[in-house]
Amino acid sequence: MDMERVLKGFPWMFNNHLLILSKLKRGEDPLKIPLVYVPFWVQIHDIPIGLFFENLAELLGNFIGAFLEYDGSNLGKENRNYMRVRVQIDVRKPLRRKKQVMSNGVCSYVKFKYERLTLFYFFYGHLGHNDSYCETKMMIGTDFIEMGWDLSLRAPSRRALSMNSIWLREEEDGDKK
Repeated sequence: MDMERVLKGFPWMFNNHLLILSKLKRGEDPLKIPLVYVPFWVQIHDIPIGLFFENLAELLGNFIGAFLEYDGSNLGKENRNYMRVRVQIDVRKPLRRKKQVMSNGVCSYVKFKYERLTLFYFFYGHLGHNDSYCETKMMIGTDFIEMGWDLSLRAPSRRALSMNSIWLREEEDGDKK
């Protein structure tokens, strides 16, 4: 029970660094398990009207990484006009930012936002990596490098989006309740 809760709660972090875990099968050698895959929930934004289908979610999930599951429960709720997919991401590859889709002969881009996104490097979008020690940056030898990734890949907390605003009201004597 606890193991399933841990595995469903991915991604896990320690000091803002990604922890990669894997469930071992009986007799499996832990030294031969590649610790490079992490499941993430990804929000898919700017989907053209009429394309909110589970098969598109699966196609886009496989573009991002390896599709695991689709969550259609948020569609139509308040300001949540995005798809949500769970994907297995290879941390050795850069995060996907967007994908071109076509609807009624018109091309547009859908954008990806990663929930609980941890440390990643803006230069080439790798997870668990920053600019304090980057061999590529050291080889280029410059402090000014145009970054291809930014914080727009980080999805806002779903809990914060669902909380209603709480307003203070003033009483007649000026005290707030």
